[in-house]
Amino acid sequence: MMIDTHCHLYLDDFKEDAGDMLIRAVNAEVSHFFLPAIDSTTHKAMMDMEQQYPERCFSMIGLHPCSVKQNYLYELDHIRELLKQRPFAAIGETGLDFYWDSSFAKEQYIALDAQIELALKYDIPLVLHTRNAMQETINVINNYKGSGLRGIFHCFGGSLEEAKQIIECGFFLGIGGVVTYKKSGLDETLKNIDMDHLVLETDAPYLSPVPFRGKRNESSFLTYIVQKIADIKQVSIAEVVRITTANAKSVFNKSFSQEKAP
Repeated sequence: MMIDTHCHLYLDDFKEDAGDMLIRAVNAEVSHFFLPAIDSTTHKAMMDMEQQYPERCFSMIGLHPCSVKQNYLYELDHIRELLKQRPFAAIGETGLDFYWDSSFAKEQYIALDAQIELALKYDIPLVLHTRNAMQETINVINNYKGSGLRGIFHCFGGSLEEAKQIIECGFFLGIGGVVTYKKSGLDETLKNIDMDHLVLETDAPYLSPVPFRGKRNESSFLTYIVQKIADIKQVSIAEVVRITTANAKSVFNKSFSQEKAP
């Protein structure tokens, strides 16, 4: 069974057919779904979905870098309060994103460091988003080498050198639909990366793999990502599933040790 380590299945994009979408995913042999947080406006929807499907869905908690605005200190306090109330699978997604707007760059760094400290305090993984800020994000994580910090660089699409730096920090590479895009160059990078460092994700409803590019993504499409990785690595689909599932269970070991999974 496959694990979707990053999917926003609680968003309004799935409001009309969330149940059917999950059935399609389970039929495609996707067994578990890790739900990354965005900000306080979506936390309730995320946790409601987890409550509705407790044997399948696992909530993270965090502040997306694009949601770091004037009220970011309130958002961080809200996260701290929720962490006192219940366990979460990870801190995330957090990170740095300078693609659309860098006017809150300083605050993004502060928010990222604050969430790293929470990941260390609660001994849970950190799930990172980075856009137009890959090396900057790696540099921050480098500051915590030897601390026990671990996690995933979600939606990895960087260079081989960046991948090596991430692996040296003890993080996994989240591989999603981008690997199926002809011009991404990710296929060439993955040829030189051992699968022991990879986990699967969709980032649904975003970044659909080929042949669904431009349409709503969903967890059942994980099969196309697995097929592409198998082609790149010249191994069987079963081998890709076996290794990436073991990796995901290693990252989210606390979630699975609670025997929440079926």
